[in-house]
Amino acid sequence: MRLEKFRVFFLLLALSIISCDQESKRDKYDSGKGEMLVRIAAIEIEPNYLKEYIAILKEEAEASVRLEPGVICIYPMFQKENPTQIRLLEIYANKEAYASHLKTPHFKHYKETTLEMVKDLRLIDMEAIDKEIMPIIFTKLK
Repeated sequence: MRLEKFRVFFLLLALSIISCDQESKRDKYDSGKGEMLVRIAAIEIEPNYLKEYIAILKEEAEASVRLEPGVICIYPMFQKENPTQIRLLEIYANKEAYASHLKTPHFKHYKETTLEMVKDLRLIDMEAIDKEIMPIIFTKLK
């Protein structure tokens, strides 16, 4: 069980590094349509669905970052002591990019296939304290 948790952690870590390397996409989507939308999704998964949920989440996060210029980052992670507690750091170029994301086939597939897996979902809108540092953080991940 412990080895499986480490595998899941490292797979999520690798995905998150790929997901946040988005400097070129940010440039393509910089349309001046408003401020970035930053959100934390706090998700609790039914324990018997955890492995299946993580596989679907990884597919959705990868597709979102790769295909959508307005998705700057989808950074999935879980609590070490309670892996059914999933957190996503989501950063979108603006509200329009987020609205567009919700209409994509990969997001709709994720939402439809994980409905019974999700025990609780809270979307927490955040405000960056130091927006100027964000491009530096993502550059360091290269």
